[in-house]
Amino acid sequence: MDNLPGVVRGIRGATTVTRDEPPEVLEATRELLAAILRENDLDGFDPIAAVHFTVTDDVHSTFPAEAARELGMSMVPLICHQEMSVPGRLPRCIRVLMLVNTDRAQDEMRHVYLREATSLRPDLRSAQ
Repeated sequence: MDNLPGVVRGIRGATTVTRDEPPEVLEATRELLAAILRENDLDGFDPIAAVHFTVTDDVHSTFPAEAARELGMSMVPLICHQEMSVPGRLPRCIRVLMLVNTDRAQDEMRHVYLREATSLRPDLRSAQ
């Protein structure tokens, strides 16, 4: 194993699904994770310290972490949480917080918002 950088940075991302069905949740999550990896030049999983997934209360058909396992993240710590239920929030939303070991500054991390989730962070246009 290579020596990993000693700084942990967070990369945020989110996406949505039109229906709460396992194939759609998994496909949307795989798409989001692949975009985060690509946009941040992560060609392997070793730098990833952990990934937190949250879903709104209208997504409960499957765990988004299953999509990460399908991509090969078998040794990355993954956990799923339910997002706070806030009136007027974006429905059927899957959010990700990926913690990575890197030498990059936080402002070099490229956050990814896909589908209807682009409305969550209009100030972040770097990777949309």
